[in-house]
Amino acid sequence: MPLAPVGHAQVAIKTIVPGLLMALFGSVAFSGKAIIVKLAYRYGVDAVTLIMYRMLFALPIFALMAWWASRGKPPLTKRDFWSVVGLGFSGYYLASFLDFAGLSFISASFERLILYLNPTIVLILGLVIYKRRVERHQMLGMMISYGGVALVFGHELKLEGGAAAFGALLVFLSAISYAVYLVFSGELVKRLGSLRLVGLATTVACLLCIAQFALLRPMSAAAVAPEVIWLSVLNATLCTAAPVLLVMMAIERIGASMAAQTGMVGPMSTILMGVLILGEPFTAWVAAGSALVIAGIFVFSSRGVSLASRK
Repeated sequence: MPLAPVGHAQVAIKTIVPGLLMALFGSVAFSGKAIIVKLAYRYGVDAVTLIMYRMLFALPIFALMAWWASRGKPPLTKRDFWSVVGLGFSGYYLASFLDFAGLSFISASFERLILYLNPTIVLILGLVIYKRRVERHQMLGMMISYGGVALVFGHELKLEGGAAAFGALLVFLSAISYAVYLVFSGELVKRLGSLRLVGLATTVACLLCIAQFALLRPMSAAAVAPEVIWLSVLNATLCTAAPVLLVMMAIERIGASMAAQTGMVGPMSTILMGVLILGEPFTAWVAAGSALVIAGIFVFSSRGVSLASRK
């Protein structure tokens, strides 16, 4: 009899440790997206072209994911098809494009802090659309987090001027667009499953990004520096497809709440990579703002509110 608890503990460790590592690596890989985008901008590429290459290289991966998850499942109804198109547009096309565009004006660290407000935006949308109740600890967490973003924003505004305000607006709109996806995807996830929905929605987004480039840019704009191509391949695989799979597998092993708590390493990893790779300054303003944002989200989610993973 005494051996049973030990056996259960060993099984739990074998499940939890890999899950935590998957969530950790997934969060860091997600955070690396901003670093790669900032590096690519140094070669004179614009947001429309850069996101086209990212999605072009990611398209085969997500199409394969959609096919794999759809095996043996009934075909989409007309309603489900248009729901997938709408969610793909909001959650992965528009959110990604606004994020890429905003990164040309603000630092990678500030971008990640803004995107980390996503759970609070989901809560606000739930309040407005579904009249869901907001708990006191959630309000407190939101005030702390937004205070941290305001602190970093004031610092960036002083350094970059109006460009920082425009970039912050674009990234915040990106966070809202992704929050809309999260709010309206719940029913579809139950019918299709998370892997199938993500595969289909991201495939839609990839096609939209490629079509956007074809409509807005001449084909000669596709001639970019080789470094942009390789950075886009890295972005599509290591910072887009791989994190999606890692976070989903982590949630299966340790649950959404624990995976979300592990994801709090995301902003710090972005700041660290921004300092080491991009040479971004790490000031007391950035440190204090980051601490407030992370503390606020911790308070916000301290009673079972789980954070959703990011594009």
